[in-house]
This record gives sequence, structure tokens and C-alpha cells, in this order.
Amino acid sequence: MTTAFLGTTLVRDRDYLLADNDIVFKVIGDIHPDTHYLGYVKYSPSSLGNRRLLGRTYRHNTVVSKSFGILADHTDHYVYSDALGCVITGVPRNRVRRHYSCREALTRILSDPAQTATVPVGRDLVTILQAIASDGTGHLFGVTGSFLVGCFTAASDIDLVCYGEEGYHAARRLFSDESLIVPYQGPRTQQLYRRRAKYLVGSGFTALIRQEQRKLQGITKGSGAHINCEPLRADSDTVSPCLGAMKEIGEIQLVAEVTDHSQGLLTPAVYGISARSVLGSTVDDPERLAPRITHVFSHLGAHTGAFRTGDRLYLSGRLVHFGRERHEGFGVSLTPWSLRGDYLANLID
Repeated sequence: MTTAFLGTTLVRDRDYLLADNDIVFKVIGDIHPDTHYLGYVKYSPSSLGNRRLLGRTYRHNTVVSKSFGILADHTDHYVYSDALGCVITGVPRNRVRRHYSCREALTRILSDPAQTATVPVGRDLVTILQAIASDGTGHLFGVTGSFLVGCFTAASDIDLVCYGEEGYHAARRLFSDESLIVPYQGPRTQQLYRRRAKYLVGSGFTALIRQEQRKLQGITKGSGAHINCEPLRADSDTVSPCLGAMKEIGEIQLVAEVTDHSQGLLTPAVYGISARSVLGSTVDDPERLAPRITHVFSHLGAHTGAFRTGDRLYLSGRLVHFGRERHEGFGVSLTPWSLRGDYLANLID
């Protein structure tokens, strides 16, 4: 499916990709240039790792920007993305050895559950997928993370994806079934806080927990493993292509109010905002520009579904101009492709 961008294509299944140097990439975003699939290094061959994949030892990477260092000897994996307005890593399309499909992984696990049920968290995953299948919503879900590529351990999390608004509502029902998934409430909020405390800048404990409880995550009833589900846009969704290309202007930190969260429930998340106070910026006279800053964009699932209309947010991100034809403006991009540290969007009490 061709988008409004010249020389780009739309990809929605959110695969992992295996490059010919045996590095496994996680695909990021919907819009990809014709030359590359955009993504970051998720698993790379290393004697220091604790994962087994393809008969070798692999290391698990949890920090997106570390991909630049991992790929220092593979500069052909660097590419500029018009859709994101920055340099990003990815896989040249002619060097992809294998696609790992989230949807196909769900079907594979259900057809042969014994391979996954070798550890307690794997048995939890099989039980949850069987419940999804019996509910008739299996086509709305996929399996990602270590269970997608088959390098899971007894300490693995469960990472699911769901597709479109219908998938989002199906996932909401799944995560409300406490016979399968226990919510992060009461004393368990401390566990959630420990997982997310690095995002606390500009927020507080109560606000951080409130925004995290809005997301699709919890603890499995059986082994007590963390489980989450990232809602992705449906194959027919047109919001991302309509945004047009982004161009980076600088960086900005501000307090803003959410004016529209209707497009923030699915990844890539797009929230309407109104700037309230500029705290810092690398551009001159940011206060004059602030009234024209109307959106915040997140291409990872970290901020999907976390905010609601009327919320006040602390934002720290790239200041970008976006536009296509008569639809243009300024926004804050929470891109993970930064070597200066994490860009943040946090709820303010």
C-alpha cells in the first residue's frame, strides 16, 4: 500500500526482521522508505548475552538509541526518515533474511503449545492465547517480544499487540479478566513504579501510576509475569500518512494540555495539545511559536493510551514541523532516536 510520501510504503504488522548479519530488528512506525525497513536492534549476537537464537548466543537490547553503537560497523543500516524527520536505523530491504510476523506467531503457538509451555510464563501465554481464540478475537491479536522469535526464558515478559479500535476494545476485555491477568493495583503498584520510575521526570508517583494504569498491562495470574499489549493501527488506518513529512527544528520542554486523545489510543500515537508554558528550548523566542504547537507524536508504545483530554503534561522532545498540502503545523516528537537521553511525556498531578 503506497502512502502520500514519495518513495515510501506502509507496513502495519510490526514484524521483527532478521538481517543478513544475524541481527534481529524490531520494526518501528508505519511508514518506511522503499530502501529500508525502519527499526532498532532488539537482539544481536554476543558472547555476553543470555538468549539462544539460531544456534548462537544473543544479547537483548532494551535501549533504542544503543542501536547506533551496535551498528557502528554497519553504516548501511543508517537512513534518514522523512516521516520522522531524523536519522534512524533500519534494515536494507534486500538484506532481510526473515520476517517474524506477530499474527503468525500467535497461530504457531496455538497450533503447537508444547514448545512454548516449557516455562511457567510460557504456560500463561498459552492459556491467554487459548482464551483469546475461544472468544473469537484471535485475528485481532499478535505475539511479539522474545516469544515471537523463540528466545524466551523463564524470566521473560509477555508482549502482545492488537490491531485497530476493535482490537483495542478486545484487549481491554482481556485485561479486565482477573482469572487471567491481575491489574497493577494496591500493593502491586510498587512493582509498576519500579518498572517505570525512569520516566518520572516532570511527574510524581501518583500521576505516573495513573497514566500507566490506563495502558494495557498487568501480571499473569499463574506465574506472576509482566504482560502488556501494544495497540497498533489497523491495516486500513490513514491517520499516519495524512500527517505528512516531519522536519526537526530543535528541542523543547513545555507544559501542555491535551485537547484531543482520540488518535492517542493506537501506535503511532497522535495527541492534540495546547501549550501552556515553555520551560526551555533550543530555538529563539519559543513563546511566540508555542501557540502554533498543536500535536505530540509518539512512534513507540510507551505513551499510547496514557493520556486523556484535559490532562496536563510535561513534555520534552524534538520540536518538528509537519505537513502535507493544507494540513500542517508544529508539534513535539517523542522520538527514541536521541543520544542525549529519553524524550518524555508525563502526566502532571
